[in-house]
Amino acid sequence: MSTSNPPWVVCKFGGTSVSSRARWDTIADVVRTHRAEGRRPFLVCSALQGVSDQLEALCRQLGADGHSDPRSTLATIRDRHRALAQELGVDADPVLADAFERLEQWTDEIRDSDGPSPRQQAAVLASGELLSTRLGVAYLSTQGLPVQWLDAREFLRASDDPHVPPRRQYLQATCTSHSDPVLEAHLADAPDTVYLTQGFIASNALGETVLLGRGGSDTSAAHFAAKLGAERLDIWTDVPGLFTANPREVPSARLLRRLGYDEAQELATMGGRVLHPRCLEGIADEGPDVGPQVKAISAKTDITAVSMDTLGMWQEVGFLADVFQIFKHHGLSVDLVATSEANVTVTLDPTANALDPDVLDRLLHDLNRYCDAELIGPCAIVSLVGHRIRSLLNELGPAFEVFDEQKVH
Repeated sequence: MSTSNPPWVVCKFGGTSVSSRARWDTIADVVRTHRAEGRRPFLVCSALQGVSDQLEALCRQLGADGHSDPRSTLATIRDRHRALAQELGVDADPVLADAFERLEQWTDEIRDSDGPSPRQQAAVLASGELLSTRLGVAYLSTQGLPVQWLDAREFLRASDDPHVPPRRQYLQATCTSHSDPVLEAHLADAPDTVYLTQGFIASNALGETVLLGRGGSDTSAAHFAAKLGAERLDIWTDVPGLFTANPREVPSARLLRRLGYDEAQELATMGGRVLHPRCLEGIADEGPDVGPQVKAISAKTDITAVSMDTLGMWQEVGFLADVFQIFKHHGLSVDLVATSEANVTVTLDPTANALDPDVLDRLLHDLNRYCDAELIGPCAIVSLVGHRIRSLLNELGPAFEVFDEQKVH
């Protein structure tokens, strides 16, 4: 990127930040501020709050063997966007007609099939971002801003991994973060233009729509920041930042004013929902060395544990390699690992894996050739996040006492 060009700043706005006129007015103010300060804003927007949940419900209804009527859900989604269009003073018909028509076409295709395939489900769920960004471009244009709609699927390409099952390929795809001269050249033709695109969605090598997983708009923004060599990545949400604990459950939790990339990554991975776990890839740097300290406690729930018992693993060469190859064969990503002389237990995070019952049954069948395997769940993982915590274990006794009456693995 030429030094004569103004620096990019990527701004990601979540569902609550795009669901009312007041929030879109805030977005307009953010754009004006960045432009006045000599930066080029690049906007990444999520679906309206709750719409992705409604689209998931629509997919479940379409797969319910005709026992559930999806028309009411479709009408609710349509009415929600029309109501926001009216609030924004935007004519909904020319702005939203194409996206609604495609959504209805996918609905009809799924009705005529055996239920939504992963490919069809990805296309349906992508509708939320496509609809919200069309509304956003229309409204910001009425505010005198030179805004242009950009299809994220043209520039975010999912990685191709033959070991990953189709459900994960379409619904939990991954991309790589790197500079993108093609995108920079494409946007350089209109240096005064503000570009607005979608979070959450990308495309595969066939040009089909894929998703980056629920909450993946943060990841989309990080990818675009890396592609553009952006000066900043701002994530706008309905909470002020990361806390020492979940403030909804621990009212005394404190806002963390400063956090290293490794700490932020750990919090995101271990249950902090403010950031998507993958959004820090490609933008992390080395921070200063600090002394031992505990900064936060986090938790994530609905975890599945796989316990593998066998005395045959003791001093056995290659046992872990054999069993982990089975997880890879079934396209499952292992989260945490605990080992002893006769047991290995791993956890599977549902946000990173499509934990279909059939997949888990086949996993157990294959694992039982090497050990006695069983599923344990649902479980919760509680994590302390900080630096050099091992050196503080003698001071953490009271923290572990709360688990005395709990079943801990």
